[in-house]
Amino acid sequence: MKRNFVLSLLIILATAAGATEVPQITNVLSRESMSLNGRWHYIVDVQEEGYYDYRMNPTPWGFFRNAKPQRPEDLIEYDFDKAATMQVPGDWNTQDERLFFYEGTVWLKTSFQAQVPTDDFRTLLYFGAANYDCRVWVNGHEAGHHLGGFTPFNFDVTEMLQDGENTVIVKVDNKRKAEAVPTQIFDWWNYGGITRDVLLVKVPQTYIENYKLQLEKANAKARQREITLTVHLNKPLAGQKLTLSIPELKVKQQCTTDGEGNARLTVRVPAKRLSLWTPENPKRYQTELSLDGKDDNGTTVSDFVADEIGFRTIETRGKQLLLNGQPIFLRGISIHEEKANGGGRANSTADAHTLLSWAKDLGCNFVRLAHYPHNEYAIREAERMGILVWSEIPVYWTIAWNNPETYKNAERQLTDMIRRDQNRANVIIWSIANETPHSAERDQFLSRLAKHARSLDDSRLISMAMEVTSASNYKNRLNDNMNAYVDVVSFNQYVGWYRDVNDAPKMTWEIPYDKPVIISEFGGGAKYGLHGDANQRWTEEFQENLYRENLQMIEKIDGLAGTTPWILKDFRSPRRVLDGIQDYYNMKGVFSDRGEKKKAFYVLRKWYEGKQKTVGQN
Repeated sequence: MKRNFVLSLLIILATAAGATEVPQITNVLSRESMSLNGRWHYIVDVQEEGYYDYRMNPTPWGFFRNAKPQRPEDLIEYDFDKAATMQVPGDWNTQDERLFFYEGTVWLKTSFQAQVPTDDFRTLLYFGAANYDCRVWVNGHEAGHHLGGFTPFNFDVTEMLQDGENTVIVKVDNKRKAEAVPTQIFDWWNYGGITRDVLLVKVPQTYIENYKLQLEKANAKARQREITLTVHLNKPLAGQKLTLSIPELKVKQQCTTDGEGNARLTVRVPAKRLSLWTPENPKRYQTELSLDGKDDNGTTVSDFVADEIGFRTIETRGKQLLLNGQPIFLRGISIHEEKANGGGRANSTADAHTLLSWAKDLGCNFVRLAHYPHNEYAIREAERMGILVWSEIPVYWTIAWNNPETYKNAERQLTDMIRRDQNRANVIIWSIANETPHSAERDQFLSRLAKHARSLDDSRLISMAMEVTSASNYKNRLNDNMNAYVDVVSFNQYVGWYRDVNDAPKMTWEIPYDKPVIISEFGGGAKYGLHGDANQRWTEEFQENLYRENLQMIEKIDGLAGTTPWILKDFRSPRRVLDGIQDYYNMKGVFSDRGEKKKAFYVLRKWYEGKQKTVGQN
């Protein structure tokens, strides 16, 4: 029996050159790069014959390395170049109707023309995201392996490239697993594939790997403000000069790296000269960071990165949330990363603009990007449009709290989320979890994540979506040990949907913590265009009444600093199967999937208009 698919991939698996995954490069969009987006050939591998032997041995590399590549004319069952194509970035679920519910392995291949970089430069192969378990080969050499569906990763493939035609082959597996992050059960569509950009990025041998520029907190009457820069190079080279330039602020100052390749600089600017980023005035400054020095061999070291960065502070004072020292109410909405009109996974500025424009029409100055890091274009477009952001990792429901590898995976996703977006002024909250059942193991897992997030970035707030425990029928008390580790207390509640809406006027809420409160989820489902009585489930009138009753109820919560109702638009979920109503959509959107406004939209917008006038925010 011929193992045709296995042998067709021998050319991929037979050799392993010296590739390594390198830490994520900050602000990849500013780098010189070549896009590998476009049409990729794909092969569906239901039984994973292209990776395992027939015993399902998970590490069959010795078998492959000792085998000889088969002749092309023998590859009669599988041929990438004759296979169908799909768009990358993109999910396979909405591009091939046979794969709508598919969870498993798909192989993808692209070819491109390139030149081997000179000795002065290196080439990184960058993926914005691939869901979920991703293995990559370049010209038959294994480049690396990555777990996680929503954060970027890159491999140094310099030694693998060749002049002329090159190939990249990717194995993507989106099967759900108990030890994964998220785990086996979650309430959104498990889109598979290479879902974000693929780039070949050109960098010098020594380059600026990571940098963060932030405004330090200060008294509102301070005449000068401090901006702090921290930089890390990809190599531990001391004595390298870095120059920070912000022309509009008349800043041009230098700092020098230490023996670990780190540098730090604090610059002072007149407060009256600095225009702070706000939703009303999302001001960003053109910023340049250059590296100039020599390595131990006397070779010139040079690099340059440009960015547009806004400056603002976010902090709490008792139960108040302060943006630039002033109280703010977060008029928010939760959003999933899904295109309108059944289009699948969102992955472009245009996709983001559509969804964020709907949020602006609702009167929002804030969005909760649930339940995982959204693509970089969405963060940047929100920043440009003046929309504050809550960004979250998919530690969702019942994670394997005792599994060290699960924690390592979650921490890696948290690190990559922060590293990618730490210079975006609109990101004000890092969220570490959603609706996690209480236990000592869970508290240990999440507290470690909270401490890790704070160690990476102490300029933003930490939160998570908690659950409320009811002390009696109509008295709700929030009692969560994680209160000690978060800056903002957030919780989800569904009075009116998973509990009778008539209960809302009787409800009282006790939040025993001197911290701002965000209601991170509330709402209920409605099918757009379905009308009836206010007590008839699934009608727009039912959802409208639910919102009206809920808003009157939560208005009374002490320390309420914002809300992010569930959800902006209807989105796909395999858990939502009610024929003729849901049809695999979660229908809790205030917009339909096509962007049609349900009656609840107008209730929420009117309430936000009142909040805007009360707090004086646009």
